[in-house]
Amino acid sequence: MKNKTVAGILALVAGYMGLHRFYLGQVGLGIAYIFLLPVFLVSGLWFFLLIGLVDAIALFSMDQAAFDAKYNKHLVDGAPPQQRSHNRNARYEDQAERRNPPARANTGGTSQSNAFLKSGKAKFNDYDYEEAIKDFNKALEVDPQNIAAHFNVACAYSLTEKKDLAFYHLDRAVALGFDDFNAIKTRDHLAYIRIQNEFVSFEANGFRLSKQLTSPKENLLDDTPTAPAQDVDLLDQLKSLAQLKDKGLLTEEEFRVQKEKLLR
Repeated sequence: MKNKTVAGILALVAGYMGLHRFYLGQVGLGIAYIFLLPVFLVSGLWFFLLIGLVDAIALFSMDQAAFDAKYNKHLVDGAPPQQRSHNRNARYEDQAERRNPPARANTGGTSQSNAFLKSGKAKFNDYDYEEAIKDFNKALEVDPQNIAAHFNVACAYSLTEKKDLAFYHLDRAVALGFDDFNAIKTRDHLAYIRIQNEFVSFEANGFRLSKQLTSPKENLLDDTPTAPAQDVDLLDQLKSLAQLKDKGLLTEEEFRVQKEKLLR
């Protein structure tokens, strides 16, 4: 990483020889300075010696962000693709959480859930997805309506290629009010589920899972009342959990915890 102050000092001390240009990676300019120096001196144009002072003033007065954009491009544009993805997705995540603040049952639960969510994010950003999943699920045990936890664990499940769990938690996030659909369609961490055949119907259904059970149609000859939509939705979720357990994607303990959260 090139330092603005160091570059300015080099320009001030030996700028007429182009030393600061070599430091800044501008080898061509540095060589040009060296070749032009004797030409100007022989011609009696001594003002060329002041060019280093001019460059030094320009460097010292340059904004740090502008300096980095010009001379530290490897930090801005040349970061590893996965790191750039994390930086970009962190912005998506912050925007999503501001637009969709999760509902909270109580202050104590909020603090504990947020603590697990924060530690999960730290592990997620360190690419330790399995441990991040554990923390996100702990946050959901404390607060099953934590939208951010549902969304983040969906991303982690997608990265570990557990598509059913990723779809399930995205469904729950949307059901609870998450509406940043652009993040679902563009976030790199969700790329795996976007290439799945199920994603087409998932998106067409408003980023919700298709109903496994359909509500009974009204029968005018039958006086038995139909099940409320809320009960049908609960049955759908319980059936989805059972299917995940049958596929070996949920342990018996995880199934029990998720089931208890739904029945609260």
